[in-house]
Amino acid sequence: MYKKILIPTDGSPISNAAAKAGVEFAKQLGASVVGLFVAPEYQYPVFVEIIPPSFPTEEEYMESMRKAGDMYVQTIRDAANTEGLAFTGMTVFSDATAQQIVRVTEKEACDLIFIGSHGRSGWGQALLGSVTNKVLSSCKIPVLVYRVAEEPSHEKRK
Repeated sequence: MYKKILIPTDGSPISNAAAKAGVEFAKQLGASVVGLFVAPEYQYPVFVEIIPPSFPTEEEYMESMRKAGDMYVQTIRDAANTEGLAFTGMTVFSDATAQQIVRVTEKEACDLIFIGSHGRSGWGQALLGSVTNKVLSSCKIPVLVYRVAEEPSHEKRK
């Protein structure tokens, strides 16, 4: 059926719960897993002439977002390793998160996207997240939307 499943994450508890369910689904199918975090692009200060000393450089920002992405994707990697599944993880930069998810799906030749119903920007269980909705409307392959039965508690990150 499905051989390679993309599981995007934003690091939120809901996204982590969806990611773990996605790995379990991949296990049932014997599919490999691609974990993805889409980080926002660097934003230059509005007034470039007077950059506050505490404002990160582009390099500092990119490094910190890569570290965050590695941490977020690690949850999926750990679950995939526990289940003995092949895993690829990555962090990419884009302000168009949904479009980037679709691009990575095509680039990595995934045949399914397993995504949470909402993540950090979700307004609650009643609404479908904007990123998820955009992925659904622009993707040419199947998208499985995982709806968390109850709000997970905030997990401690390692």
